[in-house]
Amino acid sequence: MAVPVLEVVGVSKAFGGLQAIKDLSFAIEEHEILGIIGPNGAGKTTLINLVTGFLKPDAGRIRFTGRDLSRVTSDQVARLGIARTFQIVRPFSNISALDNVIVARLYGAAPSSTPKEARTEAEELLHFAGLETKKHARAGSLTFAERRKLELARALAAKPRLLLLDEVIAGLNPVETEVAMAAVMKIHASGIAIAFVEHVMQAVVELSTRVMVLDAGQKIAEGPPQEVMKNPVVIESYLGGEL
Repeated sequence: MAVPVLEVVGVSKAFGGLQAIKDLSFAIEEHEILGIIGPNGAGKTTLINLVTGFLKPDAGRIRFTGRDLSRVTSDQVARLGIARTFQIVRPFSNISALDNVIVARLYGAAPSSTPKEARTEAEELLHFAGLETKKHARAGSLTFAERRKLELARALAAKPRLLLLDEVIAGLNPVETEVAMAAVMKIHASGIAIAFVEHVMQAVVELSTRVMVLDAGQKIAEGPPQEVMKNPVVIESYLGGEL
């Protein structure tokens, strides 16, 4: 039987008296797109921080392709093949979009062997992200939507096997949303497993092969998107009683 790309087993995390994640277990299979939804404060970003090594669990285990990540630092997690975006984008604002991606290609998983190779690959990633005309622009001068694209290009520069997306569509207009969704589908088609946190239900339903719902750090539902959206518990706790 194939080993899941990611296994989260009985994971808990508290901050003082606040239980952010409580006894959470799930897995992500090869090439799957897992949508993660839940109300504000449900623990979604905390979960991403745990998987990527920015936080350590108080209990439980996290395994990536069978390897225990308990003692692995965030930079080591990235080199193993897990990349992420941030809900609040964090480019190096004073250098160009191109240089931002070059840095990621030089220091992520399977880094480029030379700066020249890193530059070529970075230019290809910016083209994929739709930023080829902005490659020399200072990252801090980019629009909100362009910074979202740069964040995605930087994550892909790490050559991940698993990509974690934290609200990459939130705040985009309808046209930008369609472009972002198409990019996620292309990434998935290339063979990368994806887990994404999102509040835009259109994206959740259309992109996810499976949806997991968190509330107060616990999983309250999991399954195919259409099935989960009709779950009375989900409707009450997350959708405010309305589908």
